[in-house]
Amino acid sequence: MANKGLLFVISGPSGAGKGTLCQHLLNANLGLRYSISATTRSPRPGELDGKDYFFLSKEEFMEMVNNDGFLEWAEIYGNYYGTPRKFVEEVLAQGEDLVLEIDIQGAKQVREKFPEGIFIFILPPSMEELRNRLVKRGSEPDEVVNCRLAWAKEELSYANEYDYIIVNDLLEDAVCKIKAIVLAERCKVRSPLK
Repeated sequence: MANKGLLFVISGPSGAGKGTLCQHLLNANLGLRYSISATTRSPRPGELDGKDYFFLSKEEFMEMVNNDGFLEWAEIYGNYYGTPRKFVEEVLAQGEDLVLEIDIQGAKQVREKFPEGIFIFILPPSMEELRNRLVKRGSEPDEVVNCRLAWAKEELSYANEYDYIIVNDLLEDAVCKIKAIVLAERCKVRSPLK
């Protein structure tokens, strides 16, 4: 019988660099799978349905909510985001390790359902740099950027509830630290009952 896979939950404020870090982590040939989230927001330039997100209407999303189709879900800035439950459960049952890149609200829900997950909080080097990253995206008006910054200050208070905290200052250093966490967690002794 294969061991259950590990669930690596990577979250932090919008603009902290979660997506970039996850992309580098997945390209590092560590045998990690990426969980594709569902969302009701419009695709950003270059995003593809079924690759970056499953882009759903609000009606489709709420139907999945009502049928317990999400491991976690939340409404963020007027849009819905969620992690399809079936995909996560199947990957972990096959003994494969999975990376979830989700917001703080989603991570809290996942911790309730999968307390054995490995939770990694990504911090920006400063609030000024966070603002620069959000503005550089060019995908949101100033009022949305300001709203995200205000919310980020609140989100930072949750960092101590995570297993690990990584400051995403130098990309290469942050990627190396997350790779080290993955390798260490794979070597960790776990009870066979989990």
